[in-house]
Amino acid sequence: MHQANLSTAKTVIYTIIALIAFAANSVLCRLALGDKEIDPSSFTSIRLLSGSIVLFMLIQFKKNKNTILVKGSWAGSVMLFLYAATFSFAYMTLDTGTGALILFGSVQLTLILLSLLSGTRLHFSEWTGIGVAFSGFVYLMLPQVSTPSILGFILMTISGISWGFYTLIGRSSKNSLLDTAYNFFRTTPFVIVLFLINNQHFHYSLKGIILATLSGGIASALGYTLWYAALRKLTMTQAAVLQLVVPTFAVLGGVLFVSESITLRIVISASLILGGILLVLLGKYYFVQVRAENH
Repeated sequence: MHQANLSTAKTVIYTIIALIAFAANSVLCRLALGDKEIDPSSFTSIRLLSGSIVLFMLIQFKKNKNTILVKGSWAGSVMLFLYAATFSFAYMTLDTGTGALILFGSVQLTLILLSLLSGTRLHFSEWTGIGVAFSGFVYLMLPQVSTPSILGFILMTISGISWGFYTLIGRSSKNSLLDTAYNFFRTTPFVIVLFLINNQHFHYSLKGIILATLSGGIASALGYTLWYAALRKLTMTQAAVLQLVVPTFAVLGGVLFVSESITLRIVISASLILGGILLVLLGKYYFVQVRAENH
């Protein structure tokens, strides 16, 4: 029992840190791309390369004779690159709220559809929780939403679908650090192709380079490693709905670090999102227990 509790605690801690890292990534990307500090090709390239460097440094520190030999996959690397590249280019034509709505909406749909196609039947409480959490997310993002450009919509949808598949692939990870490191490393050929295609459109500032490095080396590399570690104990539905808390974390980051004020909208949306997540995580278990006790 103690071992099970320890495993659950680890999953909770890994999930929370990963989601905070996702929120930090969102803020770093917005600061770099929204303020035109760097072009999307350079941002994507620096993000993925710095992630590779940091992860391989961590591998050197953690080397041991029990290391599992499975080292990521080309499928994971393709999805990672597609997500990162389309995300960066999409934000050149989308505002933050619209981009977040399209991204997280497509992530939700992808993971829930994959879950249903794999034969998983969702309990009524899970469907309700997904609906409540997503309504809270939409309510949070609504003031910032504008009609998206067609190109921006397509790119961000591809980004969300790619992240959904990257998450699915991560559920079978046996060594989250090695798998994430090799997934990042295998994006190098795609980064080189991106560099060759867009080398006429590069522009960057020192601030842009620093933001891209922080995004890749810390928020992405460490966040994605912990996400893969947490995914072993999460269902696809849980993984989908948990990510809806990311924009709330990003907004709270603005409150804590940029002296933004807490509004009634933030309180209501956070309550809906967290309530919906609790329904997804605990609802099915609770109703199954009640039914068992009644019989």
